[in-house]
This record gives sequence, C-alpha cells and structure tokens, in this order.
Amino acid sequence: MTDRPIYLDYNATTPLDPEVIAAMQPYLTDRFGNPSSAHQYGSQAKNAIERARAQVAALLFCQPEEIVFTSGGTESNNAAIKGIAWSRRHLGNHIITSQVEHSSVTAVCQFLERQGFQVTYLPVDSLGRVEPEAIERAIRPETVLITVMHANNEVGAIQPLEAIVHMAHDRGVIVHSDAAQTAGKIPTDAGLIGVDLLSVAGHKIYGPKGVGALYVRSGLALEPLLHGAGQEFGQRPGTENVLEIVGFGVACELAKRDMHRNYAHLRDLRNRLCDGLKEHIPDVRMNCDVNHSVPNTLSICFKNIDSHRLLAAMQDRVAASTGSACHSQDAKISFVLKAMNVPVEWARGTVRFSVGRFTTASEIDAAVGAIASAVDTQRRRG
Repeated sequence: MTDRPIYLDYNATTPLDPEVIAAMQPYLTDRFGNPSSAHQYGSQAKNAIERARAQVAALLFCQPEEIVFTSGGTESNNAAIKGIAWSRRHLGNHIITSQVEHSSVTAVCQFLERQGFQVTYLPVDSLGRVEPEAIERAIRPETVLITVMHANNEVGAIQPLEAIVHMAHDRGVIVHSDAAQTAGKIPTDAGLIGVDLLSVAGHKIYGPKGVGALYVRSGLALEPLLHGAGQEFGQRPGTENVLEIVGFGVACELAKRDMHRNYAHLRDLRNRLCDGLKEHIPDVRMNCDVNHSVPNTLSICFKNIDSHRLLAAMQDRVAASTGSACHSQDAKISFVLKAMNVPVEWARGTVRFSVGRFTTASEIDAAVGAIASAVDTQRRRG
C-alpha cells in the first residue's frame, strides 16, 4: 500500500515506463556527443536519434523521414498550423477548426487571425464530435488548412477524421490533427487516416516531458518556425535533445508492441470505474459515448456539485482533474462542455478521470469508494 493518492489523471501526463528510463540512462553519462559532430561520439548520438525516428514512424505507420522531432505537442501544433498557413498563404487565408481544440491550436488560430487569416470555429454535437458535413459546408476556395484533433483531451471523443480528410482532399485542402491523446491508445495510422500532418507528445505515452514529433507527409512544404542550421530536415534547427528523443522512441516502440493488451486493460478499467460510480452515486451523466472515445477517459458530471471543491475534498485519496491540465486552476466551466451544450448544473460538476497502463482494478474500486464518499459529503453540506 502507499500513502499517495490514486492517480487517475493520465491524460495530463504519464509516468515514465521503466524500459524508457533504462534506455535513457546511458545518455545521461557517457553517450553525450553532439549528433552533428563527425567523430564517434557524434555518430553514436546521431544513430540513436535515427533509431528513435524509426520507432516513432513505426507507431504512426509512416516513413522515418516523415518524422520531425519537436519539444512536444504544443510545438508540433504550432509548427504544423503556422507552417502551412505561411507556406500556402498565396493560395488563400482561410482555416477551419473546431470549438473543442486544445489551446495550442486555438491560440495559434487566434494569432493568425491577427495576421489577416480568417478562421471558422465549427460547433460540435452533444457528444463532442464535429459533423463532417459541417466541414464540407465550411470549405471555401481560399481554405488552406483544416485542423481537427484526433480525440478530445477532456471528454475523449474521437473525431471522424477519415471522413473529414476525404472531403478536404477532394477540395485540395491540407489536414492537420492533434493526436496527443490517441497515439499509443488506439491505432494511429497516418496513412490510413490520410492526414497530412499529425502531432504527438512523448509524455502522454510514458515517455519524457519536453519531446514530441510532427508527422509531415512526404512532399509537403512547411515554413519552419525556427531558423538556423539544418537539423530535422531543416524544419527544426538546433542541437537535438538526444536524451529525450531516445526515451520517446522507446515509449513509441512499447506502445506499438503492447497496443492490443493495453487497449483492453484501459477499456476494462474505465468501464469498471464508470459502472462503480453510477452504482454508488445518484444523478450522474457521462459526457461521451464510450463506443466513440479513447478507452481510458471518463468525463462524468455530478449534478449540483462544484468539481473544484470535490477534487479538493478528495485530493489525498484520488488525483484527477476538471478537464485540461492546462486550465486546471480555472474555475469557469470548460469551453469544451459549453460547446457540447452541457447544462450548467451538470457542467460545473464535471470531473475527468483517466486511467493508465499502471492502474489496477483494486485502485479503481478504492477510488469509487473515495469519490462516492466525497460527493455524498458535499451534497449533504449543500
């Protein structure tokens, strides 16, 4: 047993897998070379990066040369959206996105609006999904990019990307997707989905923080965010973060290797948590269809409960969040729930629980008891 609270916030970040730690260890000591150096130390580091590139590519079912390493999901999203906007501005100035994107997408779109771009923010249905027909209606002759996340970070809803891509490509429009919450949880085949750009983050798949990747379809030209030397095919200059790239590569290899086993584990524990909460707590509702969501995420509303007070009351027993970790201190109702038209009396009591590879059934059962007790106490106190 441990005195630490049960961790149910895997969508915010994941612990490092022991195999990832072991792979990174040598790069903290004797394997310190600069990958651009021509001698043995440099070659050793360069080879490690290329091995990791192949591991990331294998997870995304793409070619290694289509992988650009970045500092994480936020940079990947910035590089994709700004890179396409600037490189294709001569073709148009219109971008389409959804109202439930991560802030690293919406903030970029808002920045580009100040640079003269026009952005359409599409609504979602009550389950958090964009309707492909709405995408089709929004496309204009001047549309250069559609950016829609693969799955929502707050409620877990998987978007109909294949249909969106098909419509976009028929009109010659580039498609980018933020796949930070899907890579490693569900098959994320860049070629099968058909996207042109795909963002992933290391710390969401049991790798280190501060590293990620952007899949860039072969032949697609991007204006780089940074300028300097020619690292990462000229798309991301600067001396590479070898230590974390190595860890990220191994994390991707493990995710691909254990995908089916992990999927079943996550789904079963998420469902166990959902069933337990519905059994022990009256007046609850889910914010997503479990058949169209990532297997580990449960966004659930407790009617007439303040979610921040609830999390504070059980912080010594259960670690969860109200939604995106990027806005965990914001007491306002999530913009995602607003876009889904969740009634206020439900939305203010929303908690996101996300299970992970290391979560156990006994932890879920203990968490159900702790959550039910905290909800009951808050309701009795009014």
